[in-house]
Amino acid sequence: MNLTVQSVNFDIAEHLNRYIAKKTRRYENLLPASAEMEIRMTVVKPETNLNKETRIRVIGMGAELFAQKTCDTFEQGIDESLEAIDRQIEKLKDK
Repeated sequence: MNLTVQSVNFDIAEHLNRYIAKKTRRYENLLPASAEMEIRMTVVKPETNLNKETRIRVIGMGAELFAQKTCDTFEQGIDESLEAIDRQIEKLKDK
């Protein structure tokens, strides 16, 4: 699996990179080796709550999966987006 991480309007911290690597490690077994996962994190309005938008797109398994969440922290957005991706993977496997 190929993982691409983008940060928009901020510089990504090392602890966030480690968090992403930890959370996405299990997808190496779930997805085919040719699959691509793109994580895009954006600070929408720096002075407000719920200003961190996380988008995850997975291309592989014969489909394109997408999840987008806006939360207080990027960690929460990553967790919620990956849960949505998990549900989509389950639906694909059931077909």
